Amino acid sequence: MEVAINGESLTIEDVYAVARKHATVVIPQRTVDKVNRCRDMIQGLIDSGEAIYGVTTGIGEFSRIRISKEQAEELQRRIVYSHAAGTGKPFNEDEVRGAMLLRANVIAKGHSAVRLVILETLVEMLNKNVVPVIYEKGSLGTSGDLSPLSQMAEVVMGDGNAYYDGELLSGKDAMARAGIKTCVLKAKEGLGLINGSQMFTAVGALNVYDAERLLVNAQIVSAVTLNALKAVMRHFDARYHAVRPYKGQNHIAENIRNLCGNSEILEVDNPRVQDAYSLRCTAQVLGPVEDALRYIRQQIEIEINSAADNPLFFPDDNTHIPGGNFHGEPIAIALDLLCIIMSEVASLSERHTNRLLNPTLSGLPDFLVEGKGLNSGLMVSQYTAAALVSENKILSHPASVDSISVSADQEDHVSMGPIAALKSREIVSNVATVLAIELMAGAQALEFRKPQTPSPPVQDVYNEVRKLVAKLEDDRALYPDIDKLTVLIKSNKLIELVEKVIEKKLW
Repeated sequence: MEVAINGESLTIEDVYAVARKHATVVIPQRTVDKVNRCRDMIQGLIDSGEAIYGVTTGIGEFSRIRISKEQAEELQRRIVYSHAAGTGKPFNEDEVRGAMLLRANVIAKGHSAVRLVILETLVEMLNKNVVPVIYEKGSLGTSGDLSPLSQMAEVVMGDGNAYYDGELLSGKDAMARAGIKTCVLKAKEGLGLINGSQMFTAVGALNVYDAERLLVNAQIVSAVTLNALKAVMRHFDARYHAVRPYKGQNHIAENIRNLCGNSEILEVDNPRVQDAYSLRCTAQVLGPVEDALRYIRQQIEIEINSAADNPLFFPDDNTHIPGGNFHGEPIAIALDLLCIIMSEVASLSERHTNRLLNPTLSGLPDFLVEGKGLNSGLMVSQYTAAALVSENKILSHPASVDSISVSADQEDHVSMGPIAALKSREIVSNVATVLAIELMAGAQALEFRKPQTPSPPVQDVYNEVRKLVAKLEDDRALYPDIDKLTVLIKSNKLIELVEKVIEKKLW
């Protein structure tokens, strides 16, 4: 697979393909022409002696100080070094690859005034799998991801550290082994590599990719629970949902109907008039998550195709404009919302698990095991789910409402978007485990509904679970089962399995 970068049409799927599947990145001729044209323009402005922020002036609070043409290269080198001040653990390699792709796409837009060789070097690093070591903490998300992207820029220059095919090396050695020439930065190119939200936006893009699929898994696992608890399916009637025409709610109600159709368990007359909220309102809770994910995707796909530099150059008008397109607020708010909605997915799932394990609510054996007293069954699996849900709630406090002024109050409002990205990554991971615990409980509950069978999609899901996790007869350590089912959830195998059965896409 190839991904062409032009600054205009990159998608979250493209980020996933390059970051995780190592798709080849190519530079179309139109992109070459745009980049060269913008670079030619800035050279003329420099030669004229015009004051250009970060090119012929210092940066931040030092923008009042003029820099000579002879100092231009040294300024860019020092910008990179001085801003490489991050700390903490390194970002995952796929996240860094995503950030490199996004930064290349910013340059490809043709407003950064960076030479073509810089863009070609980033693309060659991606295609040969040279991945800079970039620390997670230290970015405020305004003026973009200065610290993280400086560590990326170091490797472009032959400094810093990088992984080459998974081996940790100095940046110089990694580039040499890959056969990539390092670059001496010219005027504007330090800023052109570090000004923007590409690091935390890349993390966010991958989180959204995963979150969308977790939402589908949540519907599948909910269908297992609805079968196991003999839910009142009238709650999902199309007529009922149509009179409240939220797109997500109606879509998820339709998915639940398809997932639960033709179930022997559910066809039995149900004496209950209605179920508890966590069952009855599954579509009303997960529907807004779907709607919000569409908004978050829109925000990220706008950002990954935006010009983020300061200043920006406009060859059509032969002018440059300083400003704040690097400000990460649109993505910070979107990723805070991602934290909230995915926490709700886990919260609903844990309530499903609770109903499956509580005999008063389920009508099934205590904690879904025979021999109560001697056996504790799945009791403590709910504790794990509850702990993760509580952690998610704490992590859902928004980062974007915080700001600390920096750079002598020149940069006096920042987005804190990188914190939102890291929180959302942790929450998304927790959601997968919480769903795995519900799936484990749902499959165990179906054992007590035999010989009645669930709906065909749910039966196939049950069969897949049983390939990995045996029915619980007597107590055993539960963490291996939880781990196996978490991997199953993250693999998205259940989505493929179920969509073949119902012959419809769930997303």
